Amino acid sequence: MGGPTPAPPAFVAEVEKRADEIVRAAEVLYLTGSAYQGVGEGVQTAYVPGGMFLYLTVPRHESVYILQVTAWPS
Repeated sequence: MGGPTPAPPAFVAEVEKRADEIVRAAEVLYLTGSAYQGVGEGVQTAYVPGGMFLYLTVPRHESVYILQVTAWPS
């Protein structure tokens, strides 16, 4: 009764796949990890089949945070 409609499994799989790619790229780009002193990239947008998501890479936390996931209406 109410609430958001769950995202299709194929869309969720695409988000997970792209997020894994972003994490691997961040590991290479920010080799110093927790010792990183530069300015971060800020919130980024990634588009995948069926929608998009916003993420934030925080090198000093050695983390990529998924902030929002949006599935396009079908």
